[in-house]
Amino acid sequence: MNIVQKKIDDLSAILTLHIEKSDYEPQVKKSLNDYRRKAEFKGFRPGMAPMSLIEKMHGRTALMEEINKLLQENLNKYIQENKLSLLGEPIPGDAGGEQNRENPDGFDFVFEIGLAPELSLPLSGEDKIPFYHITVTEEDKAKRKAAVLEKNGQLTVVETVAGGDEYLQVDLAQGEKIINDTGFSYQAIKDAATKELFTGKKAGDELEADVTKIAANETGLATLLKVKKEELAAIDPLFTVKIKEVKRFVPAELNRELYDRLFGKDAVNSEEEFMQKIAEQLSEEYMHESDYRFSIDAYNALVQKANIRLPDAFLKRWLNYSNDGKITPDVLEKEYPAFAEDLRRQLIRSHILEEQKITLTDDDFLAHAKKMAWYQLQMYGVHNASEEQIAHFANSILSNENEFKRIREKIESDKVIAYVKATVTLDTKEITNDNLQKLYEK
Repeated sequence: MNIVQKKIDDLSAILTLHIEKSDYEPQVKKSLNDYRRKAEFKGFRPGMAPMSLIEKMHGRTALMEEINKLLQENLNKYIQENKLSLLGEPIPGDAGGEQNRENPDGFDFVFEIGLAPELSLPLSGEDKIPFYHITVTEEDKAKRKAAVLEKNGQLTVVETVAGGDEYLQVDLAQGEKIINDTGFSYQAIKDAATKELFTGKKAGDELEADVTKIAANETGLATLLKVKKEELAAIDPLFTVKIKEVKRFVPAELNRELYDRLFGKDAVNSEEEFMQKIAEQLSEEYMHESDYRFSIDAYNALVQKANIRLPDAFLKRWLNYSNDGKITPDVLEKEYPAFAEDLRRQLIRSHILEEQKITLTDDDFLAHAKKMAWYQLQMYGVHNASEEQIAHFANSILSNENEFKRIREKIESDKVIAYVKATVTLDTKEITNDNLQKLYEK
């Protein structure tokens, strides 16, 4: 087999693979002999059918299987031996010698390839990248306090519907049709007149109401009436509503029970200490937010500094090819800039990892997976998981191929950003969280 590379430009090329008959003929014969041994034809003993019959039935299949195998093996070997750094995958072009398929002496196969550009990205203290230090404001602490109390609040029985965040437990009656122990939120009522109807009512009161104006949508109405959605059309919407209980969501109070539940027994003993904990939590969260923002600004700065050219025409063809030609030109033009930007960042990440000899260890993967496991357990309400439980969950996460790939990319990116942060000069700027969020809007 012979492979010839012809440059289109600095970042794309054509590979022509010429396969001689001698390259594939021995394996094709072996494959046909295998078919013959297994073949059973009427009038012939097993394995004794004429080779001409075997070739007629299986010759083309055996030939193409062997050619495809030769193509794959030799194309990969050529790319590795010539240290070609490809973007995307080779795109097959028009093959020569098609007219000789019935009795071919050889084939020519053409592939277009896109080449990764060589990067030069020297970094030093002369490079300045903004780093936003987020200050914790009194307003931030007040908002977090309100959010914590709201999250830990509960429904409490109250005397009347005051027109706020109430939930009404009711019985519905319509002649002999009775629906016991159902309920709805006062705030879910969209009709002003119906809201007014319930305002000021208390447990024990009865009134006539159109239930279609109580529920926010069909799903809510079906839940209220305890029926399937398809049954709603046949139901008369006017019901007698008997209020059994009125509850209102009340935020939690600052007390010993709440302190112990949130921070552990006797860890917090006053509102002042509670607010200090809130400030500490915000500081830690803002530190992560600052690092995240730095990663964005760092990659933007590195992309600009590296000035990476891409084989855009090839990549657009490859994207269309890899999606079976289903991407329309308009969609491709719209989505390509974001794809190209992400690809530039990947190239920068790979360049720094290789140049700085940054490696990943099993401990890196396990530590990251444990953080993910701890966070997910917290979301599930498991706040006191043992180290053994967390480790088991972490290993389960790592066993998922897609999760493992995402974790690898995250660790690589974190290590690259850590290197950049330690190498360049940080242009530190004090900023509030609200103002930082406005940067994303820009």
